[in-house]
Amino acid sequence: MTTLRWRQRLAAGFAGVLLSLPGLAAPPAAPEASLTFWLEQAWLRNPQAKALDAREAEARAARELASGLTPEPGSISVGTLNDQLNSNRGKREVAVELNAYLWLPGQKAARAAEAESRFDEVEARRAALRLEVAGELREAWWMLAAARNTTSLAARRLKTARALAEEVQRRYRAGDLSRIDGNLAQMEVQAAEAEWIDADGALLQAEHVFRALTGAPAPSSISAERPVTPDGGSASRLLPTTHPQLTAAAAASRSARAKVKVAEESRRAAPELSLLALRERSDFSESYSDSVGIRLKIPFSSGALVRRESSAAQADADHSDAEMQRVEMRVELDVARSRQALQAAERQYALAEQRQTLSADSLRLAEKSFSLGESDLATLLRIRAAAYDADAFLDRQRIARAAAISRLNQTLGVLP
Repeated sequence: MTTLRWRQRLAAGFAGVLLSLPGLAAPPAAPEASLTFWLEQAWLRNPQAKALDAREAEARAARELASGLTPEPGSISVGTLNDQLNSNRGKREVAVELNAYLWLPGQKAARAAEAESRFDEVEARRAALRLEVAGELREAWWMLAAARNTTSLAARRLKTARALAEEVQRRYRAGDLSRIDGNLAQMEVQAAEAEWIDADGALLQAEHVFRALTGAPAPSSISAERPVTPDGGSASRLLPTTHPQLTAAAAASRSARAKVKVAEESRRAAPELSLLALRERSDFSESYSDSVGIRLKIPFSSGALVRRESSAAQADADHSDAEMQRVEMRVELDVARSRQALQAAERQYALAEQRQTLSADSLRLAEKSFSLGESDLATLLRIRAAAYDADAFLDRQRIARAAAISRLNQTLGVLP
């Protein structure tokens, strides 16, 4: 056992002791859980989802304001007047004023529509964020699968190299092989062990990435997804009708247009209606008299202020429209590229199967020839390396094909 491997196992054992302590143990993993299960775990740990909950609360508050009787909360004013500091003849005056703001024509409906568009935007953004989390999970999923495959191949190569080295040493001691053959066998063992150490380190890193995303250890088995066509239609359809990213971009555009409508209907400050109640007397000899009055305050409209608000809202709306067009083009190109990548992966996998079949047959013949003494060790090592490369290429293409299916589903907006 190498010093590096011994240190890795010591660190792993120490980490296991720490995780076994109360409060530090990780949640148990579901070994056979699907991508759907792990997506839920990753979603619960995503911090941006909590920000969307706050946005939803903001939209709910906007809806309550739009459904109110007044655009702004009313106010009450209380005042008193007397002459105690000068003549002190008993003059008294008490005034109470209730103020309420009024909706401008069309403003209430515009505010209500804008509040509803906020709700739609939040829900659309939540679906788009969930798809984004699914994309991160899919990449971590297949990175883990590739790392496990590489480690398994490296371990198999190391085991085969050690068995061959033992056979070469036995035949060297018997005088059937030369010392050069023994050195070649030992060099093959060292190369295989170095590759296995690198693969084991890459596997550990892939497991850490998966655990950071989901909060749990990686599952023992990794299952592949099935290719899904949008809306259950034919595979020739390019884009789904309800893609989360397209839906989010369209919702943002509608929300921006609703804000433009609010700016158009709010050309001046809200009118103010006041109800005044006055109780007064002139001196001590008079009794109190009561009076009630109404006052309507209509602010003037400022052209520059209206243009500023409308122009700002219009700029946001134009930007949202342009962003929606950009997202549509990007999604369309991503889908086309993912389809081409899947087709290429299918062809590569078919070629890998043929190559693996030929290399396995050649290796079987070479091993038989070497055991009978008809060929040398260098030839066997060369054919074995070719067979190992063929096996590795086949496994890589199998994972690449499964990953290409997941990426196509991702670009189509399909969740696991």
